[in-house]
Amino acid sequence: MRALLFSCEYATCAVPEAYRDVFQRAGDLVTSPAGWDPGALNLAQGFSMRFRTPLVHGQRTRLLIDLDADGDARWSRFSKKIPEAGRLKLVEREEVAYRSALRLRIEEDLRRHSAIWHVMVRTVGGPAGKIVLESFAPGGLGESTAAAWRDELLPMGLDVSHHKGVKGSALAADMGARFPAEGYGLLRLKVAQTFFLEGRPWRWETLKKAMLDSLAAVGGEE
Repeated sequence: MRALLFSCEYATCAVPEAYRDVFQRAGDLVTSPAGWDPGALNLAQGFSMRFRTPLVHGQRTRLLIDLDADGDARWSRFSKKIPEAGRLKLVEREEVAYRSALRLRIEEDLRRHSAIWHVMVRTVGGPAGKIVLESFAPGGLGESTAAAWRDELLPMGLDVSHHKGVKGSALAADMGARFPAEGYGLLRLKVAQTFFLEGRPWRWETLKKAMLDSLAAVGGEE
């Protein structure tokens, strides 16, 4: 048997009260796609509800701390103004807590199931209507799952591609180092924000249903 896990790192543009001064006069930027992934949480919640599994998601704007980065790459030009002691606290409260929640969930699921699919859900700017499935470990479960999902989506007329052996995700590197790729199928879904923000080339709800149905068709439901 196999389990499912969905995560959404850039789910919100929220700024805690303690850090409001850091983002003075930057409110429009924080609420723009620079500060979060519009529609990503809505899509991730749709997956979570359809497959009856909890969702792990970020609670703050990525301009405060980027949950998919390490080192200095975590910080925006705004959060770099926070004193080092404050940034260390942010790492503990946000990044360490987030990755620990994912790790505990994966460990628990692997105790009860032979494998787990973990889908990182994102929306991104760029060309209208594009969908990208990214896998990280060559030849692993994530790669085969992404390939099967792409093959299910292509006949629907969607512009979908699968990128293999992707680098640059600190979160994927961390989780991939802890769990074997033959049992831990990690992939990242990137959906063009035009679906959510502009309703093109498909209405958002239509696209969302297609994503849920297609994952179910490749084995998301048992």
